[in-house]
Amino acid sequence: MSKEEKIIQAAIEVFREKGIEKTKVSDIVKAAGIAQGTFYLYFPSRLSVMPAIAKVMVEKIIAAINDGISKQEPFAKQLEKVVDIVFSLTEEYRDVFALIYAGITQTEHMKEWENIYAPYYEWMNHFLYEAQQQGTIRASLDTTRSSKLIIGLVESAAEQIYLYDDSEEETIRHQKLELLDFLHHALDLRHA
Repeated sequence: MSKEEKIIQAAIEVFREKGIEKTKVSDIVKAAGIAQGTFYLYFPSRLSVMPAIAKVMVEKIIAAINDGISKQEPFAKQLEKVVDIVFSLTEEYRDVFALIYAGITQTEHMKEWENIYAPYYEWMNHFLYEAQQQGTIRASLDTTRSSKLIIGLVESAAEQIYLYDDSEEETIRHQKLELLDFLHHALDLRHA
């Protein structure tokens, strides 16, 4: 693990434990086992590490989706698994997602969001494009624009449950079903 990766992992742990306001650079470097000067070689402030944490979470999402879905399954099943994975990761890392949103909005790094999410948008665009080429979803869909909309919708639905509302099984199940129904209609999903 590189020093930068150690810093990012330590920052995630310390921010989760202490929160944004109480975390100091000295706490992060202590957890990372590095000198304070080393931190500043990579990040100018404690909040400047937030985009790197967001990037790690996007990488986790893409890896989990790639591991969790099979190209041999029908598109509808793959889409359902994407939703399940995003909900599962949002539940597991709810405190990290809350930290990222709070931390990034307190800095000038908000403009980096699109770059951080670019690989996720590309993955979703490819996913939709393949389904479109197979005639599974509507031909008129702009897959590039829809990628951002779908990711935003799925993440927002998961965050409503795990960050703002409650996480009762019945509520979660209904939220997923409504989300999938909405997506099926929006994509004009044709069941093969």
